[in-house]
Amino acid sequence: MNTRKFIERIGEKTIDAIEEVGYHFSLLVESFYWLLVGPFVKQPVRLHYIFSEMMKIGVLAIPVVILLSFSNGIMMAIQGIVTLQEFNAESQVVPGIAYSVTREFGVLITAIVVAGRSGSAIAARIGSMQMSQEVDALRVMGIEPVRHLVAPIIFSMLVMMPILTIMADSAALIGGGLYTGFVLKLSLGTFIDRCFDVLVVYDVMQGLYKSLIFGVLIALVACSNGFSVSGGAEGLGKATTRSVVMSIAMIVMVDMIFTYFLSR
Repeated sequence: MNTRKFIERIGEKTIDAIEEVGYHFSLLVESFYWLLVGPFVKQPVRLHYIFSEMMKIGVLAIPVVILLSFSNGIMMAIQGIVTLQEFNAESQVVPGIAYSVTREFGVLITAIVVAGRSGSAIAARIGSMQMSQEVDALRVMGIEPVRHLVAPIIFSMLVMMPILTIMADSAALIGGGLYTGFVLKLSLGTFIDRCFDVLVVYDVMQGLYKSLIFGVLIALVACSNGFSVSGGAEGLGKATTRSVVMSIAMIVMVDMIFTYFLSR
């Protein structure tokens, strides 16, 4: 009997997961529909909503992204130099930092910051609208909630995530270069020149490709959790927390998959 209940529980969770993936996909398709077709059916996504989301998602996140990326660059330089000292290869810390930042850690730091900062705010905002029946009011007025709420967020993520990633890469390389210069007596200009010597466009593009995927994932998870809020303030808190946890978990897993295929 216990085995049967366990199997039923697994089945229920599997069905719920499939339904949630399907809901995410439907949100994505409908959002792109309104972004691409909306202007031709006289229901465009309003530009001022897009600019507002770009400000919230991207511009206001710049200080946090730069600070964390700069610190991460210094940390990578510290660990790299200490590790390579055992092999008398401290100079190889430069390509190590360059590859790690542009391919992995720049976009990863950016995605985690946006998921924790903007993803939670999006889920809380839509969840509050759901509880106060503002989403239903939009439907009554003939306004599609996806066009009004989700499409501007997805478009803003697609624009701002690559920009934030480039800023994060730059801040991390500067942080690593400053620490490397302090320990190895290497000027920042020489450090940057060596980074450009080893990097190719594909290395930077790996991070930018990932940033687009991560941005869409964060937007879909945050919006879907916001629309599914129920149970008052406690339900809103659970949905917000679930949004952040799900976003970060999916970011790490998708990053693992992308790294496996892009590094072969």
